Amino acid sequence: MIKNSLLGILLLFSFLGGSVWAKERIVPDNPQSFSDWLIELKVEALKNDISETTFDAAFAGIEPNPKVIKLDRHQPEFTQTYFQYISKRVSQSRIKNGKIKVVENADSLNIVSEKIGVQQRFIAGIWGMETNYGSYSGGYNVIRSLATLAYDMRRPTYFRTQLIKALNILQEGHVNPDDFKGSWAGAMGQGQFMPSSFFAYAYDFDKDGKKDIWNNKADVFASIANYLKEHGWQSERTWGRQVMLPDDAKGLLDKVRQTEKVKYCRRALKDHSKQYTMEEWQDMGVRTIYGSDLPTVADPAFKASLIMPAGADGPAFLTYKNFRAILSYNCSNFYALGVSLLAEELK
Repeated sequence: MIKNSLLGILLLFSFLGGSVWAKERIVPDNPQSFSDWLIELKVEALKNDISETTFDAAFAGIEPNPKVIKLDRHQPEFTQTYFQYISKRVSQSRIKNGKIKVVENADSLNIVSEKIGVQQRFIAGIWGMETNYGSYSGGYNVIRSLATLAYDMRRPTYFRTQLIKALNILQEGHVNPDDFKGSWAGAMGQGQFMPSSFFAYAYDFDKDGKKDIWNNKADVFASIANYLKEHGWQSERTWGRQVMLPDDAKGLLDKVRQTEKVKYCRRALKDHSKQYTMEEWQDMGVRTIYGSDLPTVADPAFKASLIMPAGADGPAFLTYKNFRAILSYNCSNFYALGVSLLAEELK
């Protein structure tokens, strides 16, 4: 049975909640009141082995956050141009700071890289892109953010699942409730893992019984590396390269255009070309950015796809399997290129 204090909070929100949304001029998609929705969520949480104590503590004073909805509908990967996105995220200050952080954490990065099989620069690249090398991992209450997004109904099943898993993180004692902060979308820690990714890929590198992706650098680096490795990372390969197209670039683009329906990470991969071997790209007139021949790769299964994130008049990149592993972290070509280009600067 819901405690009187929590019930009082829910009833108060039911009375005042409409004004919260009206103030921000945002109307949630869910016709059900938040208080009724939360009562149903508690029933589900208890069935998933979340204690009443954990649930009540997590939701004390919680109401939907209108700012989270606004951010969800205006994500920078979708509202900025390629050059705007890259110039901000692969800035000279981030590169300079990254080089310092790589040196400061060289021992941990090296040990993790050797054990898991992901190059240090790519671990650091994601670390830098996600939280500016751990300096800012978000100030949003994770439970409130996930509850807001689950209630808003744009992707209710996904965020409701994440919310239940976030409650499990609290239930297992991985983090103090007061410190359970993250991004507006519920991503947590220095590597910005969603709760489902935490349980699937977070790594207890120092074997202390906790997967501390908030404060333990070894666990942070190992968790990032483990995520990439589990998504097909090849330690002997890089992400891809910027290339020069032949004079008849339009003819090449028409020839290699993707015609099959993409199922995985469609938002990003729909803008990729068909995949060809390096020899095939070479025969089609593609060269390195310096005008030299493309590298020879003996493995016939090694293929690359072409992307032009700024359009036909912008830069062209051949991307390899490792690029797709980065896309699994965030299904955005802008994001994956940001990580890749930053990693090159940190090499």
